[in-house]
Order: sequence, then C-alpha cells, then structure tokens
Amino acid sequence: MSFASYHHGTRLAESTETPVLVQIAQSAVVGLLGTAPDADATKFPLNVPVLLPGSPAAAAALGAAGTLKDAADDVFDQIGAYVVVIRVEEGLDEAATKSNLVGDAATLTGVHALKKAEAILGIKPRLIAIPGFSAPADAATLNPVVAELKGVLEALEAVAWVDGPDTTDAEAVSYEALIGSGRVKVVDPKVLVWDTTSNAYVSRPASARFAGVQARVDIERGFWHSESNKPINGIGGVSRTITYGAQSNLLNENRVATIINLGSGFITWGNRASAGDALWAFLSVRRTADFINDALRRAYLPFVDRPFSAANVKFMLESGNAAMRQFGPKGLGAIIGGRVWLDPDKNLPQDMAAGKITLSVEFEPPAPMEDIRFITHRNIQYYLDLTQAALSAAA
Repeated sequence: MSFASYHHGTRLAESTETPVLVQIAQSAVVGLLGTAPDADATKFPLNVPVLLPGSPAAAAALGAAGTLKDAADDVFDQIGAYVVVIRVEEGLDEAATKSNLVGDAATLTGVHALKKAEAILGIKPRLIAIPGFSAPADAATLNPVVAELKGVLEALEAVAWVDGPDTTDAEAVSYEALIGSGRVKVVDPKVLVWDTTSNAYVSRPASARFAGVQARVDIERGFWHSESNKPINGIGGVSRTITYGAQSNLLNENRVATIINLGSGFITWGNRASAGDALWAFLSVRRTADFINDALRRAYLPFVDRPFSAANVKFMLESGNAAMRQFGPKGLGAIIGGRVWLDPDKNLPQDMAAGKITLSVEFEPPAPMEDIRFITHRNIQYYLDLTQAALSAAA
C-alpha cells in the first residue's frame, strides 16, 4: 500500500519486496508424435497434445497399431516420466503420413501441435521423439518431418532425438551432415525389443528410448547432465553391433549418438548435437542454457510495469545474482558460475524514459567430461623400493 495519503496514527503494510523465487520448469517432459489408428479417438483426438502422467496404463487406449504405443513403452521402460503424445492420422502410405506429421504452422497440426501443449496441459514437452518417421528415406535427403521440426524446437526451447538410417556408419554420418541444428541429435542404430505377439526380438527405432533415458537422468541427476554413458532399459541388443573405440569415435566425432556394450549391458554413447557452432556442440549445454534462460524470464515477470527507481533496479540485480548462486556450484551445480549486472552503455536515458531496461547476464553451463586423458610413465626407480623391501624382509 502507499502511505502518501493523510493519516493520523499508526499504519502498517507488509512489504511486497520479497525475494524473487527462480523456479526451473519441468524438464523431464517427453513429447512423442506418431500414429495410432486403433486409438480411442475421444481420449486421443488428432493433433491434440494428450498427457500420459507417468503411467504405462494410460497408454493402453492408444491401441497396438501404429507407432505411439511402442514409443510410449520405450519411454516408460526408462522411467515413469510425463509423456505428451500427439496422434496424427495415418496416411495411405508413408509419404502421406509424413505430410500429416509435417502439419501446418497456421492451424498447429503435426509437429506444430507441440506448441499447444503448454496452453492445454500446463507443461511444455522438452524431449521430443518421432520414432518410425524421423529416419531418412535416403542419406542424401533430409527427412521432411525433421526439417519442419527444427523450427518448432527453437520455439519450444526443446531438443529432439531422431533416427539414423540404420545401414552403415558412413550413411549415418552423411545423414547427420544434412541437419545442422544444435537441438537435434541423431541416433543410430536401432534396438532389439522383445515382441510378445511374434515371440521374437524385433528392431525398433532408438530415439524414444534416448528421450526416455534423458528424462530419467533429468529426474535422478538434473537437466545439466548428459544422457550419454547411461544404461538403456528394455532392450536385448542392437540391429548392428557398434564397437567401442574407432567405430564409436567415428560416429560420435561426426555427431551421431550410438549404443555400445562394454560388458555390463547396453549404454547410450555420444554427447554432441548436430550443431555447426562448436561452442554449442554438447546437447546438455544447450539444454542447461535453455532452462536457466526460461527461469530468468519467468522470475522477472513480477518486475514488469513497476516504476523506475533505484530500489527496484537494485532489487532486480540482487534477485538475479541470488538466482545465479542458486544455480551455481554451491547450489544446484547446474552452472560453473554466473552474474547479473547493469551495463550503462546498454541503458541510455532515452531508452529508460521509454520504459526499457536491459540487464546483462552471463553464466557457463558445465560441459560433459567427454575426453579423459592419461599420460603414463615408466619409473625404474621403483626397483630400489623392491630391493629395499627384500633386504628388510631377509634381515
């Protein structure tokens, strides 16, 4: 309240200058797009985001046909995460189905339906997969669904795992070179999953399982951790063997994530997205920046439309730096360090008179320790220790 009006006596008001609480948006939200022709249309209408709140039972109404039921199972094998499914109509052929997945930006259908999730469900999908429809028809042409998805990922500040050709390493590398997005990670090869109808292992795209692994990592460790070098649940093998060393290095160096087995089960392997900018090569770094940027935007909304004053500006700076400490090494550990400050060169009097203020922010997400090196040396002087021990024992 304002104390500007006349009063005779005592008055009290609770201060509204309480600390700004910076809250991270839910990060472990998987978005799946695909087909389910036998789905209950009332529960899963076409091009409408529907939430499966961490329970495989909720996916039963999708029906066994199409790709969505399997994709949801792939995620739930990893963890009971929030899963947003978007069902598109199955076309007369694969090309027609891909057209339905490409959708329309004006009417928010296909991949653009992901933009409706927050308004309808209150949560935003941040880990996207379209298994069965994100692999290339040939290594020389970018899948049209992936091409359309890239812009949607930018709008949502989300990331996606897309499937490689599952043919050869060379074709996987060639396909990755067509993508050019720091929000997309190519996964190759497919995984082998037991099919209870045919009573045999069948090959399935790995993209939804990678999204599920990242959801598990987010929940158990934090969004700033990479999904690489983590176990994949629910698979019996891979469609083609990838050996650790030269072969996995070839794929990872060329920004293709893969699956290896070092004798303790199958694990994800590869940190790098399809980014042309080396500074944003690691998907975990991209995601960390996304969530901190989003948290800052939301946290500062209460300051919008307050009057300019030294107190309000000081409070904004203090709140921002408190948030950086919360994210930093002594808090969550999501960043190595960060700060918020006011740069006079970016805040001219005419701008501030027009109601504009610019805060400068810097922070550094932790890169994954991808390359751990050793230098070993011979030291023959240890023989002296050996002989001294022998002489002592003989005395």
